[in-house]
Amino acid sequence: MPSPQELRDRTKAFAVRIVRLYRSLPYRTDAQVLGKQLIRSGTAVAANYRAACRARSKAEWVAKIGVVVEEADETLFWLEMLMDCEIVAPGKLQALIKEGHELSAIFTASRHTARST
Repeated sequence: MPSPQELRDRTKAFAVRIVRLYRSLPYRTDAQVLGKQLIRSGTAVAANYRAACRARSKAEWVAKIGVVVEEADETLFWLEMLMDCEIVAPGKLQALIKEGHELSAIFTASRHTARST
């Protein structure tokens, strides 16, 4: 399991990559609408993880990590929509989708572990 600092860095790097992807989207209504949803959820992964790190109790941490998992899953949805709508080529999204799945798995596992202890 990565350390909290490694996850802070990793989620922030993920958010930066999402912002860069958004900047590269074509200036068409469909791309911009999907892109704005993506940028909200993709940057929220990092912001909410940072908030979770400041939780005052185990229950608060579990709840905040739950939000991180939801945002990561939503980000994956918007990435899939960009691909399925043929706005971005699948090859350009593979690494981001892989990272989104990995982050989601890490936070889901840590949430379940914390709940059971």
